[in-house]
Amino acid sequence: MNNDNRNEEAVSPVIATILMVAITVVLAGVLYVWASSLAGESTGGGLDTYTFSDRDASGDMSSDAGDALVHVQMTSGDGLSWAVLKVSIVVDGGASYTCEEGDATAPCTYSKDDDKSWDTSEEITISEGATDMCGADDSGCEVVVTLTKLGVGEEDDKVIATVTAFADAN
Repeated sequence: MNNDNRNEEAVSPVIATILMVAITVVLAGVLYVWASSLAGESTGGGLDTYTFSDRDASGDMSSDAGDALVHVQMTSGDGLSWAVLKVSIVVDGGASYTCEEGDATAPCTYSKDDDKSWDTSEEITISEGATDMCGADDSGCEVVVTLTKLGVGEEDDKVIATVTAFADAN
C-alpha cells in the first residue's frame, strides 16, 4: 500500500510539467501571431495608388524652346501635395530632365492650378523650358513622364507613376 501512494504522488508532478510546457507553447504562439501582425502593419499611412492619363498638347512644334508637349491628368488617387512631387521627363530616349513649375529657365516646366494639391481630374501641362527637346520636324516625339513622391522624414522617394505620352508635331 505504501508503494501505491508513492506512485500516485508521482503522477501529479508529471501532469504539472506537461501543463506548463503546453501553456508555454500556447503563449509563444499567441505572442508570435501578435508580433507578426504588428510587423505587417504599414507605418506610412496606407498604400498610395494613383492612375494618370495623357494627351497631346495642342499646337505646332517649333525649333524654339517653350513648346507645350503633353498634358497629364490624374484619373484616380488621393490628393497629392505639390510640395512633395517631382516631375521629370525623358524625350525620345534622351537625357532625363527635372521640370520646375512655371520656371522658364529650367529645361522643362509644368503648369498647374493654384491650389496646394493635385486632385483627381486635374491636369498639368508639361512644356519645354529653356531647352528645345522635340524640335520642329513633323514626326513629333515620345515623352516619358516620371512622377516621384519625395520622401518625408525617413521615407524614401517613391516613383508613383510613369506615363508614356506622344507629343504630336501638329
